[in-house]
Amino acid sequence: MRKRVAKPGERIFIFKIIQWIGNIRNSPYRVIAIPEEFTLYQFAEEITGSFFFYFDHPFGFYNHMTRYHKATEAYELFADDPETRLDCDPSIKGVRKTRVNKVFTKTGKKMLFLFDYGDAWHFRIELIGIEPVQRGKLYPLIVESVGKARSQYGDDTDDDDE
Repeated sequence: MRKRVAKPGERIFIFKIIQWIGNIRNSPYRVIAIPEEFTLYQFAEEITGSFFFYFDHPFGFYNHMTRYHKATEAYELFADDPETRLDCDPSIKGVRKTRVNKVFTKTGKKMLFLFDYGDAWHFRIELIGIEPVQRGKLYPLIVESVGKARSQYGDDTDDDDE
């Protein structure tokens, strides 16, 4: 994703994203700073990129961490497509126009980001801070990267070295 200077007065949302692999304690994570006006689609693109995943599968954001189909708040790529929208629960919202600041309204909010429904990659997202824009910084920005990400397609290459 192309980086940009945030608009004056725009807030920067700081997220901790954990690649949930069985036990969450020792799972790799990234801390990402993004402008509040990003859409969930742009946010998803940044999440996958920070873990060296191809942005090549459908995805969704859910407020139920373990059983996404029981979520009471959900945003899916399927809801944006007129052909698949008909198969979606009417309460599910799309990701292409939904802004991050409309979903994550206070620090501490957590959601599940489910990427690729076939392989079911789980990422736990938590809004850990909201800051004023830092002059001269380009966003989105990976603030911290901890642990080696598990490879999307299971090959033996070290994705973090690319």
